[in-house]
Amino acid sequence: MERAIEILAVIQLTVIGLSHIVYHRAWAEFFIWLRSKGDPGVFANGFLSLTAGSLIFAFHRVWSGIPLVLTVFGLLSILKAATCFLFPARAMRSMQRVSLERSREFVVAGAVSLAIAAVIGYGLVTRA
Repeated sequence: MERAIEILAVIQLTVIGLSHIVYHRAWAEFFIWLRSKGDPGVFANGFLSLTAGSLIFAFHRVWSGIPLVLTVFGLLSILKAATCFLFPARAMRSMQRVSLERSREFVVAGAVSLAIAAVIGYGLVTRA
């Protein structure tokens, strides 16, 4: 099951990472739209992180080597979701930073997603 979660993560992180890089303005518009919904928008953002994070952590608790990167990513996603659900005002402050003028910051997030996907992918290939 751990290998399957790693493959799932590589696919999702690659697609989302590339999308963040190519369509950074659309991502900014999406988060601006979420922000306009108030706490329900914060909760929607939290559900995205909770779904990925809890799936990863439920099936991938590896605490050593390269696969540790994915386990930590899962835990951080759960922490982000918990912040959205338990401290929505704090999460909203983070979302308020998003603007069309600063949309290129999504390129950085995309590059980080691709880097995590590359590390996990490298671990998959070297263990095959």
